[in-house]
Amino acid sequence: MNPILKEFPEEFTTERLIIRMPKPGDGKVVYDAIMASINELKPWMPFAQSEQSEQDVELNIRLAHISFLKREDLRLLVFLKETGEFIASSGLHRIDWAVPKFEIGYWIDSRFSGKGYMTEAVKGIADFAFQELSARRVEIRCDEKNIKSRAIPQKLGFTLEAILKNDDVSPDTNELRNTCIYAKIV
Repeated sequence: MNPILKEFPEEFTTERLIIRMPKPGDGKVVYDAIMASINELKPWMPFAQSEQSEQDVELNIRLAHISFLKREDLRLLVFLKETGEFIASSGLHRIDWAVPKFEIGYWIDSRFSGKGYMTEAVKGIADFAFQELSARRVEIRCDEKNIKSRAIPQKLGFTLEAILKNDDVSPDTNELRNTCIYAKIV
């Protein structure tokens, strides 16, 4: 079956969160979150290295919307159920529909960190991948030095399968870095 024809929900919830595909018009809230969190994002995220305008982010959101519809990349935005506030960006990336397998990536608006929201979102997204998309493997890859990012798969029972030495360069300093690969399989 062609993945473009695969039907699955574009939105789902967890106890405190609404998780959904990006939609045109989401650029402003995502831009505001990036600006509020830029210092925390710079050491880890390539997109945080260059200045972006609100229009740049809106364009990125619209392209992510199209990629979601084409089933090429499933970016997901995270909102608080109680207030509707945007708090994080995540998604299922590096998709291989033949397996099927996915990689979960994530970043949180630093104004909302430390409350367990990202762990809850990642658990919800992993459950979605296994239940709705019939995933056989879900990975989380992160910089070995990113302790906050590593804590999430560790809390959720992912297995550390490998640490790839000199696998990447840090986006902010171009220093060689190691990449941790965590996975859950069924």
